[in-house]
Amino acid sequence: MVFEQLKLKETAQLLVRDEPTFAVLLLIFGALSLGRIIYQNLYVLLQTFVLPGYSLKRYGANKGAWAVVTGATDGIGKEFAFQLGKAGFNILLVARNKDLLTQTAAEIETKYKVSTATHSIDFANANDAGYEALGRAFTGLDIGVLVNNVGKSHAMPAYLVDIPKDEIKDIVSININATISVTYTVLPLMIKKKRGLILNIGSFSGAVPSPMLAPYSGTKAFLATFSDALGEEVAQYNITVEHVNTYFVVSKLSKIRKASLLIPKPGPYVRSVLGKIGMACGASYSGKANTSTPYWSHSLLNWLITSIGVPSLFIKYTHGLHKDIRRRALAKAARESKSQ
Repeated sequence: MVFEQLKLKETAQLLVRDEPTFAVLLLIFGALSLGRIIYQNLYVLLQTFVLPGYSLKRYGANKGAWAVVTGATDGIGKEFAFQLGKAGFNILLVARNKDLLTQTAAEIETKYKVSTATHSIDFANANDAGYEALGRAFTGLDIGVLVNNVGKSHAMPAYLVDIPKDEIKDIVSININATISVTYTVLPLMIKKKRGLILNIGSFSGAVPSPMLAPYSGTKAFLATFSDALGEEVAQYNITVEHVNTYFVVSKLSKIRKASLLIPKPGPYVRSVLGKIGMACGASYSGKANTSTPYWSHSLLNWLITSIGVPSLFIKYTHGLHKDIRRRALAKAARESKSQ
């Protein structure tokens, strides 16, 4: 070992003496590499903790503009509707349950004194006529923001061959078809006004392929590529497209009820999204131009995953995690069945 160290030292000395130009180039390359690493880490921290995002006034806040929120009667979607109402947007809530839509709209109107409207649609079974009816609900509105929040996951982790076909169909219809169709309907209105914000609410399961959630994971990966492509198309019209990469948040979709360091409640999470528009935060070097991970702990986790750069490690970890979740879910179902 000592002999090898001496040989390396001797080789370095020879390079400096006999090849000074090469040695200088090596030093420059090393300094640039170190500087790049420092800059990247500093940039992520600045975006996550210091720098503000675009003002919502850029998209029509307090100027009579409307925000359209899908999946708007619960969890993250409901919180987006409330916070965008507080920011000065009129709110169009889109979901399936008419009673919850009416109730949520009334709460927003009472609390923030903005106009509201509702539209009921079942995204799992929506056809062309259903989306045409939704388009008519947008007629005459100055739409400044679209939040594509509606989504569906699996009842529990399962291998593809064990997932009911209807569940797969619903996940694709809601997570992909609805996002494309609603965006397709709203976009001409934004292009006409030459401004707008489209938020596509994604998931870490799209960034890290998730065994036993394969259809859901695939639909969420779609959102990142779709957002990159669309974002480049509409940048010329001053329209911002952002794929919001989301780790767990307390909600019915995640089936998590208790907040923690990595799992915020919808309120703090949505505030981070709306406060960091245009900031990639932890997704700065993920290779996706229009992806953002704005919540601080999600940002650091995203940056860590990107920095380690060993996808198979995280895929295997996720596989093991989902095996355990399925085991516990089946055990719970068995206990409940016996107690009946």
